[in-house]
Amino acid sequence: MNELELYRESVFEEIRHVDEEGIEFWYARELAKALKYTEWRKFEGVIEKAKIACEGSLNKVEYHFVGFAKMINLAKGAKRKVQDYKLSRYACYLIVQNADSRKKEVALGQTYFAIQTRKQEILEKNYEDLTETEKRFYKREKIRRKNLALNKAARDAGVKNFDKFHNAGYRWLYNGETANDIAKRKGLRYREDILDNMGSDELAANEFRISLTSQKLKNENIQGEANANHAHYEVGSIVRQAIIEAGGTVPEKLPTPIKSLKEIKKEELKKIDGGMCVVFLIFYAKNA
Repeated sequence: MNELELYRESVFEEIRHVDEEGIEFWYARELAKALKYTEWRKFEGVIEKAKIACEGSLNKVEYHFVGFAKMINLAKGAKRKVQDYKLSRYACYLIVQNADSRKKEVALGQTYFAIQTRKQEILEKNYEDLTETEKRFYKREKIRRKNLALNKAARDAGVKNFDKFHNAGYRWLYNGETANDIAKRKGLRYREDILDNMGSDELAANEFRISLTSQKLKNENIQGEANANHAHYEVGSIVRQAIIEAGGTVPEKLPTPIKSLKEIKKEELKKIDGGMCVVFLIFYAKNA
């Protein structure tokens, strides 16, 4: 994992909040600490510049910068009212673009929020208007999130051997191939992610398998590891048969992309200049 990815996981995603309506936001005072601003007065100046940039881009300032007062604890049990903001991802992007780029944390923040803002722009496009690479990133992140839900459902059903559980689905979707078999056929290195090396159509087939299996485990209240594995096998078989009956191409016959998503991501990160990202990533569907 590169420095940006490590920093993202340890800082910006950790201070991300989600309200009761599923809308993400950041607190300005927490962001200030992440960007190593020790004086709120100086950070407020950055916020004001970001507000001007927001207005200049014809966006509503009050939507992206929601001000509010809160009480903070002081020494000996004392409290004091201070100003804070709930910030949208776009507001964070504007803030880091107007912050002191000499700070290492700000430079990394510029990269991170540039990428995330671009992702959201692409998410607002119609799926069919996306490039093949954009579709791959979009599908791959949806699978990541749906796999989390599937693993939880499987765990609740009593699954302990997750390799065996996931291979049950792969075997019948891929005409008997396990995850290792798929990796070997694709010519991948040891432990290289097979999902990162699938085209959008192959990813779509797996997304369907994962989603249906998760629903089946929960809706039928399936219990027991053997039963859960059988359910995954059934769904894999059903998805494969549906592809055949619809005249589609079975997944093992679909071409493997020349570059993995991980390779593409690394290449695009190198193109970042001054925090402005030219990458067309959809590394996740926002709160999908």
